[in-house]
Amino acid sequence: MMKRFIYASILLIASVSAWVAAQSTSVSPPKQASSHIKTIVLGSGCFWGAEKRYEAMQGVLDAESGYADGTGFKASYRAITQASRRFDENNYAEVVKVTYNANMLSTEQLLMHYFESHDPTQKNRQGNDVGTQYRSIILFSEQSQLDIARSVTAQYQTLLSAAGFGEIQTNIIPLKAFYSAEEYHQNYLAKNPDGYCPDHSTGVVFKKEAKPNAISNDALQAGKHIIVIDSQNYCAYCEKLKKTVLNDYQGNIALHFRYANQLQGLDLKTPTWATPTIIFIEQGKEVFAHQGIMSKPDFYRALGAFKLGDTEAYKVAFNSATDAPFCKQYDLFKNSGEGIFIDKLSGAALFDTKDRFNSGTGWLSFKHPVAGSVTYHKDNSDGMRRTELRSKTSGIHLGHVFKNEGPGGSDRYCINATVLDFIPKS
Repeated sequence: MMKRFIYASILLIASVSAWVAAQSTSVSPPKQASSHIKTIVLGSGCFWGAEKRYEAMQGVLDAESGYADGTGFKASYRAITQASRRFDENNYAEVVKVTYNANMLSTEQLLMHYFESHDPTQKNRQGNDVGTQYRSIILFSEQSQLDIARSVTAQYQTLLSAAGFGEIQTNIIPLKAFYSAEEYHQNYLAKNPDGYCPDHSTGVVFKKEAKPNAISNDALQAGKHIIVIDSQNYCAYCEKLKKTVLNDYQGNIALHFRYANQLQGLDLKTPTWATPTIIFIEQGKEVFAHQGIMSKPDFYRALGAFKLGDTEAYKVAFNSATDAPFCKQYDLFKNSGEGIFIDKLSGAALFDTKDRFNSGTGWLSFKHPVAGSVTYHKDNSDGMRRTELRSKTSGIHLGHVFKNEGPGGSDRYCINATVLDFIPKS
């Protein structure tokens, strides 16, 4: 019985397979049929940042860095960057081959993003990157892409002219050959997590309501502020900076995000084409700036120098110094009402007054910190064995914890007052 069942099943499968084969050979697709999976090659300067921005777009299936539109030599990064080829018209361009699902992302939408993400009015350059390898170029693979590219270019030229920009220099030509870049260029930003995305966009957009640029900087003309230059397009480094550093920041020096074309009225020295760029300003004037991503320790050390200057608080926070007992800040804090002591730089809650007690030592003392707010480290300095406390958010030195030296045998958290701020409970 089982053998007859298996034999019948085999016959059925064979019949179905024969029918499918017959259908596939007897029916051919129309000659004019086109797939919704399309490929176009785009050059807009350095391909590192561009590749990542295309990959972040919904509907893009793959983005691959490479070279195109050159002749006379084998395409490689070493070859195209030779000084003798810097202005050679036969040099290859740095490009990205974008494979996309046209049902999810139209060619028009992709090319709008392409123009908005760089300055197409610059010839053979993007910002500080100068040479024919950085030219603006669209290499199409089918006639419909050419028609759309011409239409989008004309639309963008109208917008650029209205904003005071010159003529678009983008070449639009058919793709003859694409040469994949070396492996170390592929997914470059993922392989090189510390850096910045070059953003040479003009700020001119197809739909102004989608990316509003009008913004006032009047409030930044007084006091101290932190500005982060963000990208109008996807920037992996910008997102990493927000996730690892800025999202936890609650300090009382205000943090502002701006695009490069939203810095009117500010006295800045640092170029603004790198995203992210962190700028510390006072009275509207740059004091210090850093191009590219910053680690959390580097950000807070820079913030400490900006906010605290050459003070005892800075020495305590970053050089593990210790307040003098019964210092001025201790006297201000020791009898404060109910409230929360916070990290002077990050603004994170560290200690609650309900856990405070008078140890008679001349330093603020607590039974325990706010849960999860500090980290513990071995400290064998000065011939002693102690446990050091640091703020979890900013990493600044807070003091030490001493076992069983508090009320009822509790621990005593001995804390420097100069690295704290106080928020009373309302």
